Amino acid sequence: MTALMIQGAGSNVGKSLLVAGLCRAARRRGLSVAPFKPQNMSNNAAVTVDGGEIGRAQALQAQAAGLEPVTDMNPILLKPESEIGAQVVVHGLRLTTVKARGYADLKPRLLPRVLESFRRLKAAHDLVIVEGAGSPAEVNLRAGDIANMGFARAADVPVILAGDIDRGGVIAQIVGTQAVLDPGDADMIAGFLINKFRGDVSLFDDGYRLIEARTGWRGFGVLPFFADAARLPAEDALDIRGRSAGQGLKIACLTFERIANFDDLDPLAQEPGVSLTMIRAGQAIPGDTDLVILPGTKSTRADLAYLRIEGWDVDLAAHIRRGGQVLGLCGGYQMLGTAIHDPEGIEGPPGSTEGLGLLGIETVMSRDKSLERVTARHVFTGHEVSGYEIHIGQSDGPDRARPFAHVGDRPEGASTLYGEIQGTYLHGLFASDTFRRAYLEGFGAVAGAASYGAGVDAVLDDLAEHMARHLDLDAILATAR
Repeated sequence: MTALMIQGAGSNVGKSLLVAGLCRAARRRGLSVAPFKPQNMSNNAAVTVDGGEIGRAQALQAQAAGLEPVTDMNPILLKPESEIGAQVVVHGLRLTTVKARGYADLKPRLLPRVLESFRRLKAAHDLVIVEGAGSPAEVNLRAGDIANMGFARAADVPVILAGDIDRGGVIAQIVGTQAVLDPGDADMIAGFLINKFRGDVSLFDDGYRLIEARTGWRGFGVLPFFADAARLPAEDALDIRGRSAGQGLKIACLTFERIANFDDLDPLAQEPGVSLTMIRAGQAIPGDTDLVILPGTKSTRADLAYLRIEGWDVDLAAHIRRGGQVLGLCGGYQMLGTAIHDPEGIEGPPGSTEGLGLLGIETVMSRDKSLERVTARHVFTGHEVSGYEIHIGQSDGPDRARPFAHVGDRPEGASTLYGEIQGTYLHGLFASDTFRRAYLEGFGAVAGAASYGAGVDAVLDDLAEHMARHLDLDAILATAR
């Protein structure tokens, strides 16, 4: 019934990975451990066993801890819908959509909900490992903070500050953080660690001692870069990686501005017989592509407009004329239809948008959100798919008579007569090994025999061992209270 918190000296310093590794390391020591992130901002979400949604990183951390994900692990999830506004999810369910200033006014009402979740986890486990958000050095956001020092002080949780040496300036990151913190906040920090070191660690000995001398904080070690992190589901869209081996089945995925649940692609990226390319702004869909994937998005109509601005609608038409296939996932599925109607303005101004017209369906947005773990049977391969649905809007039309899959007796998704265009609301489908192999073999691709889920679990074990070799784990765990 103790806790410790990992905060970062900047954004994307590897906090999520560090917490996952610590969860697995603590579990291997026989502790009942749970992850916790008070507030997360991500469009990459997972559906929990208690019927809500949390950040994908917390779902991975739950796996590292040997637990099923629950909403208490991430009580506040912000899902950006525009440059200045986000959907606010509280205890797994949508509360409202607010702009940045509106959220600042809302935060004081959310801290009790955060502490409620934290206390439940702490009562149920030997150890809770907490992940901060962004950096405590963002002192302009300190008033009403529930993600970093505001939470740490309210819950009396000691903090370990992580710096990212890979981006440079790590001494300034850590020393500078102490310099701008309120003294009471600085007192919460038990020490620091250095993450993502490449090369000879001894070359940083002088820098490490300088940080200790300048801050008075103890160091918990220098962690070398962990290359296999690329095999774990990424939460930040900046971490989306394609694979361009130049051999085998060529898959292209459109990188929308508000792309969501992009970890759907991870199992494909790790297939040796697949070349996966993320198509970004300013790039065309390659002419030799076999399959184009339209992924999930947090704002379907806005990203459909973005698709057209990039000229990808023209590329798609040419791709189909060449005999290429298209798969739409969730928001991408909605785009493939003839129209998207949003009469209540759920995703933006009320109105309708003409779809790509590649599937005979229309979608109507509504405030009800589908959040469900499902087991389905894929129509074309006959194989079982385990996944989840997380979407607003319902789609219907003549092509629904040819579903992508069946969930029990319920038809799910749609396809054209010969299956060259398919769409589905199912996320996580490619993590189902037998389905993924059969699906890829349908294109003539040679699929690997490895299990995706077992591979992720093996990487988590390797991560825990990597951290045990290079960090003082005994001292880190001893800081918990």
